Amino acid sequence: MSFVKIHSKDNVHISLENGHKYALCNIKKGQPVIKYGFPVGVATADISKGEHVHSHNLKTALDERADYTYNPVNEGLCEKEPFTVMAYRRKNGSVGIRNDVWIVNTVGCVNGISQKLAALTGAYCFVHPYGCSQLGGDHERTQKVLKGLINHPNAAGVLVLGLGCENNNIAEMKKVLGEVDGKRVRFLNVQDCDDEIAEGVKIIRELQSLAQREKRTPVPVSEIVIGMKCGGSDGYSGITANPLCGRITDSLVSMGGSAVLTEVPEMFGAEQLLMNRCINQAVFDKTVKLIKDFKQYFILHGQPVSENPSPGNKQGGITTLEDKSLGCVQKGGSAPVTAVLTYGDTVDEKGLNLLDGPGNDIVACTNLTAAGCHIILFTTGRGTPLGAPVPTVKIATNTALFEKKPQWLDFDAMAGDEEALWRLIKEVCEGRETCNEKNGYREIAIFKDGVTL
Repeated sequence: MSFVKIHSKDNVHISLENGHKYALCNIKKGQPVIKYGFPVGVATADISKGEHVHSHNLKTALDERADYTYNPVNEGLCEKEPFTVMAYRRKNGSVGIRNDVWIVNTVGCVNGISQKLAALTGAYCFVHPYGCSQLGGDHERTQKVLKGLINHPNAAGVLVLGLGCENNNIAEMKKVLGEVDGKRVRFLNVQDCDDEIAEGVKIIRELQSLAQREKRTPVPVSEIVIGMKCGGSDGYSGITANPLCGRITDSLVSMGGSAVLTEVPEMFGAEQLLMNRCINQAVFDKTVKLIKDFKQYFILHGQPVSENPSPGNKQGGITTLEDKSLGCVQKGGSAPVTAVLTYGDTVDEKGLNLLDGPGNDIVACTNLTAAGCHIILFTTGRGTPLGAPVPTVKIATNTALFEKKPQWLDFDAMAGDEEALWRLIKEVCEGRETCNEKNGYREIAIFKDGVTL
């Protein structure tokens, strides 16, 4: 069995055959197990050198009451030569890498109609169950996510499809949207027309006709926003695919671009590393609030803040949330944290943005899309067919998975380097379809935590 030691301070190394941890020395009960140079938990029994370290002898050491101090660290970024991509410059100055027509529902009651319209026209619809019978924060989050989809520059045209009697009716949605381009965004209340299918097809055809006039032009890569996501992680995630994405983050930021890191619960145990990279005290304070608020969400629902690694994560060698988080935040590279976004906010700061939201794959990908990400780099060690409304580049953490699921996966992190991934990103930005696009896998899910009437 061959191994890799990630950091000089580590007292475990990782098997390259199964992704699991094995002791580099004797570890006493109660002592920390070190991986990535940081504790990933404490030993629950004496562990002998060479012994397997996992759920049977390791537990989390996370504390829901942790306090934080600001100790600024600026590692500096290696500069990369900026380049351009061929993309669509929209009327409002924003940039899109796709020229689609989207159908965005104000309410789940019209899901079937939107699916029928999509089948008849080739437009894309994103069904969801919300938009009515919601109160307070849930209602506002639904509106903010839908606003992000409606305004997303990857869509050349959008049909906003409503029922007419819902809480989030078109009139209310327009208040949230504010001023929009009436040629690009069209509205249809299906209760108001005799034949909603005929009327919907007519509007979509008009939008598609307008979209055909759009042409790709050179735009600087600094105008591309890349979202970072991991799902179905394994013991290789923090060694291969996530650090590779971290190098993309650092390169993009060095070229003046924006990257977005979300999955707040998967920052627990690694949050101080991100906090120390905040550009100033104000961003640090927002990051502390981000972490503490999400911990409080767990506590209010009577759940431990450490309850995160899935059965698949554990099979792949991840034992504790600290273990998962320290691998997860590798996607953020070493770039300074320049902004903290609340759920449903849109990116307007260059650099590395932290985005509020859970780690759930569909919710997080929707969140990244609504925040304005043009493309999502999604690392996986177990494999998943999931796709967002935007191109979702699936990056396998290991070659065996890549060879097993070529219909799901776009890139092998074990076989490819940063330059190869940048080439793929550029090709995707310029029209190459990702596996999720080829398969027609484009889903959304909206976060809720309140009352349904």
